[in-house]
Amino acid sequence: MHENDGHVEVDHDVDSTYGDTGSSASTSLHSSVLRYEFKHGRRYHSYQAGAYNFPNDEREQDRLDMIHHVFWRLINDKLFLAPIDPNAGLRILDIGTGTGMWAIHMGDDYPGAAEIVGNDLSPIQPQWCPPNVKFVVDDVELDWAETEPYDYVHVRYMAGAIKDWPRLVKQIYDHLKPGGWVEFQETANTLYSQDGTLKPDNAMVRMMDGLSEACDKIGRTLDPAPSMEGWVKEAGFEKVAVEKFRLPIGSWPKDPRLKEVGTLMAVNFTEGVEAFTAVLFKDVLGWSKEEVEVLNAGVRSAVKKGDVHPIFDFLVVMGQKPESK
Repeated sequence: MHENDGHVEVDHDVDSTYGDTGSSASTSLHSSVLRYEFKHGRRYHSYQAGAYNFPNDEREQDRLDMIHHVFWRLINDKLFLAPIDPNAGLRILDIGTGTGMWAIHMGDDYPGAAEIVGNDLSPIQPQWCPPNVKFVVDDVELDWAETEPYDYVHVRYMAGAIKDWPRLVKQIYDHLKPGGWVEFQETANTLYSQDGTLKPDNAMVRMMDGLSEACDKIGRTLDPAPSMEGWVKEAGFEKVAVEKFRLPIGSWPKDPRLKEVGTLMAVNFTEGVEAFTAVLFKDVLGWSKEEVEVLNAGVRSAVKKGDVHPIFDFLVVMGQKPESK
């Protein structure tokens, strides 16, 4: 790797599983994409810098892999809820694929899927993956130049990353085959407790409030989930359905599956809080390093105490493009 003007350029062997199809912004893995930015002790993407305000280094990749497992377990060991059969030669798009775990899991489970394309701003996906999976570096908020439509589009865990959700939903509609399905999986990012144990002054609540404020300031809402159903209907989708799951933080649930999910979400908070707050609190809200460190310590302490029972709602919103369109 080479230091250069505050960026680091990383030399990789470019693998053929990375393509350059997709939107007008799609790009193969050339040096500008692999030139990372370092700030607040973490590594960030440089392609379309500022569009995504969280790190992409190995610590963050480990967290994202864990979150993939959390969501898979939460919806009963399923990768999707839409009524589709990927093995029927479907062409699938995973928007904001991150580490590529969902796409790879799909490729392993459904070898009959014709193609599973994962796109992201960061080229952090593995080079070895199932033969029907490929990854592209792409900004889905730009115009798509893709000419071949998809049968199914999957969007998960993209809160705080999109400026214009209705436009993205419409682009998905336009690039689906008639009868194709879209599925959004997203947490509604307001913490609550059913037993009243979570108070407004809890550090976890203060962190979420600050993240919401910062994301609003940069025009990338942290809480798109409650609006998803409306956006999907407005874009023209039919058979719109919403399923809601409760996503606990902590090992307090009695149900074994939710206890596992909650335990991992506690790890997500204690080990991920630094990644959540670094850019948004320091650079957007103007907090000092010391103020952020105090908040982060408060979050870790609140999670480890385990005397409150916080929950997010996790929403899965599905819709079908009309057969006749």
